[in-house]
Amino acid sequence: MKRIKLEHLKALYRRISETRALYLPVRSAGKTNFAFWTEDAEADLDTLKTVKSPKDAFFPQSETLYTCRREGQKLHVEPEELANQDFVVFGMKACDVQGVRVLDQVFLKDPVDSFYAARRQHGTIVSLACHAPEETCFCKVFQIDCAAPAGDVAAWIAAEYLYWQPQTEKGEALTELVSDLLEDAETAPVDAEQAAIRAMVEQLPYSHLSLEGWNGNATEEKFDSPLWEQLYKPCLACGTCTFVCPTCQCYDIKDYDTGKGVQRYRCWDSCMYSDFTMMAAANSRTSQMQRFRQRFMHKLVYFPANNDGMYSCVGCGRCVEKCPAHLNIVKVIKAFGKEDP
Repeated sequence: MKRIKLEHLKALYRRISETRALYLPVRSAGKTNFAFWTEDAEADLDTLKTVKSPKDAFFPQSETLYTCRREGQKLHVEPEELANQDFVVFGMKACDVQGVRVLDQVFLKDPVDSFYAARRQHGTIVSLACHAPEETCFCKVFQIDCAAPAGDVAAWIAAEYLYWQPQTEKGEALTELVSDLLEDAETAPVDAEQAAIRAMVEQLPYSHLSLEGWNGNATEEKFDSPLWEQLYKPCLACGTCTFVCPTCQCYDIKDYDTGKGVQRYRCWDSCMYSDFTMMAAANSRTSQMQRFRQRFMHKLVYFPANNDGMYSCVGCGRCVEKCPAHLNIVKVIKAFGKEDP
């Protein structure tokens, strides 16, 4: 176990950024999101949850795949270079780290997504335990321990120190890079911090939400339930839930005419939109109820059916906070469990 005084964190950021791009929570215009660190950036490790998850670092909201240029009768296709620079994502919470693991199940299975795989290869995750979980958090429901986050390096803030524990080979390499800024530390402060965090988690209103009946074998029972007709009606189809979610992986592919060629790029899409998966023949889901049902069935039934029981919700609570119609996965789970939503 290592530690560094909080007042010296900027020196830590500076050291990392000398050889690797560094992304961490940055406060700008009153909101905190993961962004590229610079000397004048306002790093913000105190905010529990960024507005969007840090999945951008591995699965960007928009990225060019290749460019086509015509020269006379010849057509040139220039693939975009894969990520080849090491980078660090600093301060990811346990739920967001699990979110990346969910994305791994999608993008690293055959056929492997080479753009995502390159970023995973070059990215190092420094996770940060949740000092004060909030009422909208329910990661415990999905067996995620926010007091002991996964990641290449796990970190905790206790008193005036940030405690640092490498957990993988990547983590060991990063630790070696900053070793002269760290000092040896006892584990007792971290043990106390973990105990305090877990005690708070037990008191949160959604921590003991039951997933009984939700699994990969529940397709027929849940799909045909009349409850969907009641639940979906307030939905505005705004897509906010999908854009703040750490695990949503749907994307569209579009072409952009630059005037000097055509760039083919992909960008995040949402299963909540009426033109999602639109095909020449028709749209496979023609009503908002069907689209609403698809989102939650995928999180709680289809994904675990195809990924050894792994749910594609991590209990971060962003959809609970951000949905303008107060619809979210907690409400759906409670409704099917006959609890008060």
